[in-house]
Amino acid sequence: MTYRAPLRDIAFTLRAIAGADALMGDAFPDFDAEVTDAVLEAAGQFSEGVLAPLNRIGDQKGSQYANGAVTAAPGFADAYRQFAAGGWTGLAAPVHAGGQGLPKALELAAFETVHSANMAFGLCPMLSLAAIEALEAVGSEAQKEIWLTRLVSGEWTGAMVLTEPHAGTDLGSLTATATPNGDGTYALNGQKIFITWGDHDATDNIVHMVLARLPDAPPGPKGISLFLAPKFLVNADGSLGARNAFRPVGVEHKLGIHASPTCVMSY
Repeated sequence: MTYRAPLRDIAFTLRAIAGADALMGDAFPDFDAEVTDAVLEAAGQFSEGVLAPLNRIGDQKGSQYANGAVTAAPGFADAYRQFAAGGWTGLAAPVHAGGQGLPKALELAAFETVHSANMAFGLCPMLSLAAIEALEAVGSEAQKEIWLTRLVSGEWTGAMVLTEPHAGTDLGSLTATATPNGDGTYALNGQKIFITWGDHDATDNIVHMVLARLPDAPPGPKGISLFLAPKFLVNADGSLGARNAFRPVGVEHKLGIHASPTCVMSY
């Protein structure tokens, strides 16, 4: 089955219903009707030509786990590299981090074609967007310099690490711990499940945003903290260092998105 991006419908919804044209001006100086049309057209072409043909084979073959590592479904790693080269992860990201500074509404419209053509693929950059927003909101300048720019460029991907076997939507029940190492870093301990694109071979590094509790944390949601845990540690010059201690211990199977590596992670 082929996919054709409904670009006219998306553009109409974006303009006539969402009122995106009102965003043109000082807040988004590079945003205009021409940019909107160009972004949607390019997103549709990529989704139709690259992502949609991988959807069925990706679901049939799925991602593979072996010897503590996950391999993406056939064609997905190359598709992701094309996605990153096209600058798609940085559409609405801040310009100072290498992004294009366009409205979130336009990014969501473009990603609509991605998820429609191949949801298993679209879940990967979607999680990177979440990590980008978290770092931009609460990250230190040092963290932004190391992690944010590489997430925005798509050089690395992000993963949100929340759920535990006994704590699904009730995150206040999570028990993963974070023990201070005395040097500003923390040792994480616990198991997480349903970690979408928690491990793969499409990029050199993966930035995990992990929920855990400090030793003196109160019970419930207010005792939860967020920790950045990369697959590979990063040296002072930005190069990759040693492999971090956490590992995937298996890949779960979700109906319709077998190509998305839904990992069980052990910290």
